[in-house]
Order: sequence, then structure tokens, then C-alpha cells
Amino acid sequence: MTTPVLTVRNLAIDFLVGGDRVPAVHAVDFDLHAGEVLAIVGESGSGKSVTSLAVLGLLPGNARASGEILVDGQNVLGASEKVLSGIRGRKVSMIFQDPSNALDPVFTVGYQILEMLKRHRPQLTAAQRRERAVELLRMVELRDPEDRLDYYPHQLSGGQAQRVMIAMALACDPEVLIADEPTTALDVTVQREILDVLRRLQQRTAAAILLITHDMGVVADLADRVVVMRRGRVEETAPVQRIFGCPEAEYTKALLAAVPRLGAAHRASTAVPHERPVLEIADLVVEYRNRRGRAMRAVDGVSMDIRAGEMIALVGESGSGKSTIGKSALGLAPLTEGHIVIDGVDLATASRSQARALKKRIGVVFQNPTAALDPRRTIGQSIGEPIRVHERLRGGALSARVDRLLEAVELPASWAGRYPHELSGGQRQRIAIARAVSLEPMLLIADEPTSALDVSVQATVLELLRTIQGNLRFACLFISHDLAVVDELCDRVVVLHRGKIVEQGDRHTVLTAPEHPYTQRLLAAAPVPDPVEQARRRNESVAAL
Repeated sequence: MTTPVLTVRNLAIDFLVGGDRVPAVHAVDFDLHAGEVLAIVGESGSGKSVTSLAVLGLLPGNARASGEILVDGQNVLGASEKVLSGIRGRKVSMIFQDPSNALDPVFTVGYQILEMLKRHRPQLTAAQRRERAVELLRMVELRDPEDRLDYYPHQLSGGQAQRVMIAMALACDPEVLIADEPTTALDVTVQREILDVLRRLQQRTAAAILLITHDMGVVADLADRVVVMRRGRVEETAPVQRIFGCPEAEYTKALLAAVPRLGAAHRASTAVPHERPVLEIADLVVEYRNRRGRAMRAVDGVSMDIRAGEMIALVGESGSGKSTIGKSALGLAPLTEGHIVIDGVDLATASRSQARALKKRIGVVFQNPTAALDPRRTIGQSIGEPIRVHERLRGGALSARVDRLLEAVELPASWAGRYPHELSGGQRQRIAIARAVSLEPMLLIADEPTSALDVSVQATVLELLRTIQGNLRFACLFISHDLAVVDELCDRVVVLHRGKIVEQGDRHTVLTAPEHPYTQRLLAAAPVPDPVEQARRRNESVAAL
């Protein structure tokens, strides 16, 4: 076998927290070879991202690391800033999870690529740097690369911005690409495009890829070997086929068992068919005005309804109108035409007092619980705020209600005094659910509530959502791009494309026998946690070209 381009030996990392050393990584070993894709998987807190940051010497000041990290035979740990500067970008580059945060909104993407080339390849002339920037954008298959250089990050879609991040990472032809959750927030079709770009680039450049992810479908699609981590330790390392086909570690088996799979759900609907719908949407049109005053139609003639105890999924790509429909039901988006009726009250004609009363009965769970919870308030204060405002409970009665809600989402009542930063992502999402159901809503709107969660945490949050809905029997509008999650949780599916409904119906029918080509394309793009099946799909895709 060839000499590894990256070697990690006996890596240990701890952090100084409140005067104590808190261990994060213990005795981690792995090799990465040229042309190989090595995936590191595990739950939040397993040490995946910390290990990848150590490779680039980007650990925070309170971190301490020991062992060896060899890049091209040179130990990164303890290296000077001058040595690290020669490694970063040139030998090892990183593709970050969220391009909207990684790209500077003040500068064009062209300026940011050119600055990187100017720093790492000062011998190039200005004309050569611009030519290289265009070449990089063309390499990541971004259309009209010459024009895109002058775009600002906010003018790009999520998938386009991620392609720019990949182009920047490739600028100096590195030997190793570290991809930290590169597709987490992307729709399935855009995710498929990004994975295809990474695969073709890896084949073309022979760069090694260290893939950090919690998406086992992405692992099955892209990885050659897998390192499974838990609580800072390596549980298992094996080729991807063996990890999925014959895992040895109990933790690996539990991780794979938690992955939702299309067609695996067998759940009876709890909807009440003869009751009046909780939410009725009729011929909804939502338009926004651009800077030139031109009307841009985000939702175009959508009609649907949801009954008590029923969960309906809205699926489709970014820009399809999913979130806009959810905002319209909350009164946060303009109704250009049509009607939204909640519990018999038409939002278009409702008085202010009627609208206020309705909003008490609608709960919302957002995608990012960290952003949704006030970091200055304890979780008890966050959960109790809607109750205090709308039901005017105070003192012991309020505390008792908060305690019951914490126990309902399977968290200790004693945690009421903790702050959001003291909780994991899955625990914060439980707090967000407790807050959303604190007033016993008749309608819950859940906008991508599990997309950023690890598979095992996601499984517990989904089970929790099912249990609470079974108890409270609220109607739920579930917005998601994860079709396997939709299959596991929802009763009916509504497929949106460019603001229009292209298909809707029973979950099983839509997801197993779709009629519309767009729905078929969505299903074909969703990666499945099976490397053999993913290889077969890729071969079929290539043969069809």
C-alpha cells in the first residue's frame, strides 16, 4: 500500500474548563491514503470535528493535544505558525459545513478566491489568478464562472455557495480535503450534485478526502473506509461494505439501526377523518417584490388541509415554497390571493383579537434550536415564557408546569436552571419542542426539526414528537427534505416544485410509487445507507448519460 498522506497516531485532546482538564479524544489512530475517501462518523461529542481541526492546527487556546498527526511525514502537533501556514491550503484544505457563515458577506466570491491565491501563490500575476479562479469555479461545475466571480455570497443558493467553498479549498491543489458535514443543510437533489462534484474531483485530482458526517447515506455513497467514533474513542475501522454489511462493534450496529430508511415504516395514521380540518389552505398565492418592483411568486395556487392527529409533510427543493407556506400559516408572509383557515377562522378576515387568540394555539419548532433559544435565559425561562405571557401563570404553578413539560420531553426537571449552551443539540431540540407544545397547540409547524441532528439523536427526537402528538392529538405541518424521515413520521406527503403542488397523497403511495417525474427525481437523489445499492444507482446514472 502507498505511504499515507495523513497519519494520526495515539491522538489525545483535552480542554481546560473551569480549572479542570476535560478529555475529548483518546488514543485515536487512522491513516488516509492518496485517492481515498475516509469517513469519520459518530454522534455529537464523539470527537470527529475536534480531530479534523487538530489536523490543521486550529484547536482553541484551552485545548491540549498529544500524539502525532503526520502530514506528508511532518508532525503538525506543536508545529510553529510558519510551518502550519505552509500546510493550510497547500497540503490540507477544509470544506466547512455552512458556507453562509464561512464566506465573508462583504466581499464577492471572486475577491475571496483571489485573496487565497494571492496569499498562497504570490508568484502568479493578477491575470493568472483570475484565470485560475475561473478554472476553479468551472472545475466545481458552477455555471457561468466568469460572471459568478462578481456575485456576493447572498446572491448564491446553498448548493452554489458550497461549490464556491470547494473551489477555494482546491485552489492550491492540496493533497488532503477535509469535508466537515458538507451536505447537512442541503436538499436531496443539491446534495446529490455536491456529492457527484466531490467524487469527480477526487477521481480527477487524486486528492484524499477526510469526510466528517452523521449522514450514513452520504457515507455509503462516497466513502471507501469508515472510522466509527464514540466518546472520543475509535470503536471500529473497516471498509465501507463491511461497516454496513457486517459491523463488529455494538455501537456501530446501534448507529445503523437508528438510520431511517425509505419503506421501513409501518405506522397507522392517527388522523380523525370526519372532523373539520384544523388547517385549510385554498388557492394560496404568495408574492414578494424584488428591488425592481417586479412580483416574484413564491407560492402559486396551493390547496391542502390537515386534520387533528394528522401529520402532513411538505417536501421539495429550496425555493419550492415549503417554508413560505409555514410562514403564511403563522401570519408572517403576505397572502396575495387565496385563504388560510385555522380552526374555522380565516386569517385574511380575522380581527386582531381573533388572530392573537389563534397564535396561542400554534406551536413552532425551528431547524436550529441554538438560534431559536435565547442564550441569556435558562431553559426553564424559555419554556415558561409562553405560559407566563398567555396564561399569566407565576411562581410555583409556573415552575410545576415547566417541570412537567421537561419530563414530557424526557429531560430531568432539575435542568430548568441550565442554559442552552450547557446542552447538546438533541437536548436543545427537545427544549424547543417542549416550548412549542407548552400551550397544548392544535397546530404544530415543524420546519426541518431534525436535519442537523445525529442519526441516533434524530431517532429519539422523532419518537418523542410521535409520542407527544399521540397524547395531544395536534395537527402537524412537517417541512423536510429528508424523505426517509418523512416516511417514518408522516401520514400524507405534499410535493412542491417552484411554488406549485406537483403531487400529493398517502405517504406510502407517494414515496413508493410516485407519478410525477419531479417526485421520482427527488427519490432517486436521496442517498440510501447501503453502499452496494448506491454503487448500482451511480452506475445506472452514468449509463443514462
